[in-house]
Amino acid sequence: MRFVWAVVALVLATVMIGAGIAQRTIFQGPRSTTADVSITEDEPYLVIDGALLTANPGSQTLRVLGDGPVFAAYGRTADVQAWLADATYNQVVQTEDGSLVTEEVEPAPEPEATVAPTATPATDAPTGDGAATGDAATDQGSAEEAIPGRNPAGSDLWLDEYQQEDLLIAPLQLPADMSVIIAADGTEPAPTTVSVTWPIENSTPWAGPLIVGGGILMAVGVVLYVLGIRHVRRSRGPRRKGLPLPVTEPIDLSVAESDKGVISAGKPRRGLGRGRKSFIALPVAAVTVGLLSGCTSDAWPQLVPSETPSPTASVIVPEGQQAPAVTKQQAERIVEQVSQTVAQADEAKDADLAATRLDGALLAERTTNYTLRSAIADYAMPTAVPGKPVEVVLPQAFNGWPRSFLAVVTDDEANTSSIMVLTQADPWTPYKLSYIGNLGGNTLMPELAPSYIGASQLAPDSPFLLLPPDELAAAYADVLDKGDESAFAGMFDEQSDLFRAGVIADRKERLDDFNQTGAETGSLTFSAAAGEFAPFAIATLESGAIVAVSIAETDTVKPTNEDAVIKLDNNATVKTLAGADQSASGFSTTFSDQLFFYVPEKGSSEPIRLLGYSSSILKGSVL
Repeated sequence: MRFVWAVVALVLATVMIGAGIAQRTIFQGPRSTTADVSITEDEPYLVIDGALLTANPGSQTLRVLGDGPVFAAYGRTADVQAWLADATYNQVVQTEDGSLVTEEVEPAPEPEATVAPTATPATDAPTGDGAATGDAATDQGSAEEAIPGRNPAGSDLWLDEYQQEDLLIAPLQLPADMSVIIAADGTEPAPTTVSVTWPIENSTPWAGPLIVGGGILMAVGVVLYVLGIRHVRRSRGPRRKGLPLPVTEPIDLSVAESDKGVISAGKPRRGLGRGRKSFIALPVAAVTVGLLSGCTSDAWPQLVPSETPSPTASVIVPEGQQAPAVTKQQAERIVEQVSQTVAQADEAKDADLAATRLDGALLAERTTNYTLRSAIADYAMPTAVPGKPVEVVLPQAFNGWPRSFLAVVTDDEANTSSIMVLTQADPWTPYKLSYIGNLGGNTLMPELAPSYIGASQLAPDSPFLLLPPDELAAAYADVLDKGDESAFAGMFDEQSDLFRAGVIADRKERLDDFNQTGAETGSLTFSAAAGEFAPFAIATLESGAIVAVSIAETDTVKPTNEDAVIKLDNNATVKTLAGADQSASGFSTTFSDQLFFYVPEKGSSEPIRLLGYSSSILKGSVL
């Protein structure tokens, strides 16, 4: 019976191992499917829509072959279409038989500018300069400059981009609302050899168990076979009834040795038998291990269920809210690029380069700094714009332009954090930094919406806040000038306002110094007013808003005696900006303040809190 069971085990082992190997080889089938794009027209851009990329399940692999530089990027479909609004390009479509072909898309007529509706905490609309916009690009000046030949590389709209020579292979995992744009340099025709590959689910979860089970049965069959042979050898020969044996007598060893020599004992047969079994079992184990070494994780059944993520606090998205302007990864890249460009501009004192990434009050301050550093050898450089890490991103939820986002960046070296506002005027213009301020060490930020949801940007005259954004700067300027006597003093939190305390102390110190020498012949006065730059307001989760404003502080020195003259012997800064070292009428110096406030909702008993601030000299002039 041992031989019978051994044969059965070996046959079953052979079948199981063969079936397992067959599943991983001849029966497995292809691991991927590839679709080639047939391009008929030469255009500088090629677009593959996300709906087509997700036609087959699984991640996508894009393969592009060209004769020179090959560029590919992906972004939201609406953003890709907006960037190409003024250009002719090829759009990949799928025919009824499943093949991929292209159709030419011509520029759509430029839409008329529409005024966005007034924003509320539950709706979205752009604010500030250029608020008249549609969902596509409507900035006339930028649209006129957007001519064919525009290179898509480096656009702030792309979530990620790839650029190589001749051959580009990019692994993607895009949802249906994303699209891919392919180009050479925006001037030359886009590459024409393009294909998309999707994986095919061809796992063989029972291949591993079959091979392992077959290996175990093979080992059992070999053991049974060896035991059968051993049993036969022990019991071989006829079994006969024996004759009576003579009485056993002791053997004289001395005689035996002298007659026949000494016979040495050999190794017992049982020991030899065990050696042969080990010798036979070793190849069986080696074969099984060799077969298992080629089995990957998809050759085994997945018996352990995937972990269910724990529920997190949900944020209710207001009905009709649009998509966030940027993702967190996109914002991080933009902020770092802004930081690098501004650092280069600061080093070279290049206002034109700075203007590619700065705007508003910040650009005006930088331009003044470059002028002073060109004339005064030891004049300090402006405070650097931190680039990373980006701790907080709050994008505006808006599909059109201009669009903005708020970010908080930590500077580990300086042990400070900066809050900033960046705005993109149209699809072709990069994001520009317009407001920046240093956050205090004990600053309590309001609760903000997640970056993947975004928040509404509020209109300058929004009536839903304790103070409308366009009245905030003038109210705070009045508090700086009048202190507790201001009608707005009770609306602002004085305890957390380090900027206000610093302004009061600085004005007192400077006035005391001036009165020691010039009180009899001149006067020094201080005043503050709302800046010339539009405010920025974005909603928080408590129905309040973070509002960024600019304030202009002006120091005025003028003579009170007709014979007196104001001289700038020890003030090279004002002398450089004013272009004079003395004046009979006096001088004025203007400082630019950028301030970030948290403004509660209307009717709240909570005061307006200062979150961050920065200040720099803006201009000097002769009265």
